[in-house]
Amino acid sequence: MAKRKKENKTQHSVAEMEVMAADLEKEIFKLRNDLAMQRKLEKPHLLKAKRHERARLLTTLTQNRRKAT
Repeated sequence: MAKRKKENKTQHSVAEMEVMAADLEKEIFKLRNDLAMQRKLEKPHLLKAKRHERARLLTTLTQNRRKAT
């Protein structure tokens, strides 16, 4: 399995990262809603991947906010 190149989230501004986090929240909500309604997801691995991506983004966002203070 080929490794994907990780996006460097430190290059983004705090406002951009907040927008990215909001977008991920919407995607996660949609996946969880689909799971609840259909009891099955076409690509169930995406839910876990999106949650992990959101956690990484929020961690970076918190670190950037602490640096700014």
